[in-house]
Amino acid sequence: MRSLPVFADLRAFLGWTEEAGDLARIAEPVALRHEMTAVQLAALRAGGPVLRFDAAMQEGRPAAMPVIANLFGTPARVAAGLGLLPEEVPDFGAFLAALRSPPAVEGMRDALSRWPMLRAALQTRPRILRRGPAQDHRAPADMSLVPAQTPWPEDAGPLLTWPVVITRPQDSAPAQVSRYNLGVYRAQVLGADRLILRWLAHRGGAAHHRTWARAQAPMPVAIALGADPATLLAAALPLPETVSEIAFSGVLRGARAEWTPASTVPLLVPATAEIILEGWIHPGETAPEGPFGDHTGYYNAVERFPLMRLSAITHRRDPLYLTTVTGRPPDEPSVIGEVFNSLALPVIRAQIPEVTDLWLPPAACSYRMAVVQIDKRYPGQARRVMLALWGMLAQFSYTKTIIVVDRDIDPRSWDDIAWAMATRMDPARDVMLIDGTPMDYLDFASPREGLAGKMGIDATTKIGAETTRDWGQVMALDPAHAARAEALLRGVLR
Repeated sequence: MRSLPVFADLRAFLGWTEEAGDLARIAEPVALRHEMTAVQLAALRAGGPVLRFDAAMQEGRPAAMPVIANLFGTPARVAAGLGLLPEEVPDFGAFLAALRSPPAVEGMRDALSRWPMLRAALQTRPRILRRGPAQDHRAPADMSLVPAQTPWPEDAGPLLTWPVVITRPQDSAPAQVSRYNLGVYRAQVLGADRLILRWLAHRGGAAHHRTWARAQAPMPVAIALGADPATLLAAALPLPETVSEIAFSGVLRGARAEWTPASTVPLLVPATAEIILEGWIHPGETAPEGPFGDHTGYYNAVERFPLMRLSAITHRRDPLYLTTVTGRPPDEPSVIGEVFNSLALPVIRAQIPEVTDLWLPPAACSYRMAVVQIDKRYPGQARRVMLALWGMLAQFSYTKTIIVVDRDIDPRSWDDIAWAMATRMDPARDVMLIDGTPMDYLDFASPREGLAGKMGIDATTKIGAETTRDWGQVMALDPAHAARAEALLRGVLR
């Protein structure tokens, strides 16, 4: 199933990209404040390589370690992080869908054919080590060691942009990895030993925080910087609440994850990460976070979020710091979203079988808009699909607009979409509006913070009770004539 090797850690992945000529070392000094952002975005928009800044400048002095950026700046590298070639992503998505809801076994031959699925299930169990490379050195709890970027001109200060934040609920034990949540939440560096963790209310980390707050107990938190590709991508995926990111990373990696006890907090941490930050969130302790540039292309408003007080920093020998930039697409999250789109389609089809394709336009901040292609068979089907999608995953609750089209429309072609809307959609009949639904509070178009409307557009051919008129017939040439024309003009039109 995997065409590429298992990447046990970030260094293995970087070594593979360097061998492929897809890593560039930048020896010239580059400032962490604003300047590095310009270099990263220029490389991403050119489809460029992974960047290693060997002379990152932090407050006018050389940083303590090299900085890695643009790791997943191309769809091919996102697929490679999954151990796949780009063309293999859809099949892997189908495998994941089958792993979540396997069909009944029919005989011994069918049981034996399930071996890859069984092996994947076994790989979901992490291996617990007594100690890992991430704990080779223990440093003072001082964030000046970490070369955090200040990405945008109006940002409030340095920001961790690729942190894997590790939490568990208050009623769990440190060894219960199935109860853990891994989330990529930005973290503002507030001082030498203080971070602000920005997690939205519907995220797993926030849910865990509420359990510790109710118990009036300090919450242990760990942050992995520079984790292996599978852990990074599992933490970034919008997985259902019942699916463990740690378990899922084992399936993505193609090998069991390695975790180890943290040094000062009752949590397990990735054994091969580059840097581990450990600390506590005390009940009721918050601080104003922001403003920071966000994926919408705007600066978000200042809001209070939990304050984490560091108790320790551990790291590998000669550590690397991984960073990224979030802004108006294209950015790295939007590139990752393109691949996740293909990965998620089979899972969506398992729940909504009539969906034949789906596109989340990257320019629409990856998930704010969806174009859905369906195999339409009965009146009202497009509306049923819209409602099912909005309720399927928490991420889709932030999808403001869904456009549903027929199978003869390419959902990734704006020309096809425009034609379908112009010829198959009546605004009074085919637009569904819903008010008072959940929305990312960063959406400044929303009339109320955290609540907004949804719009569904049915741009499918109308059938049955959906119309009282005869529907037009789509014009099309005989395929044989089209082939004949291509043959006649081959060599003439170049």
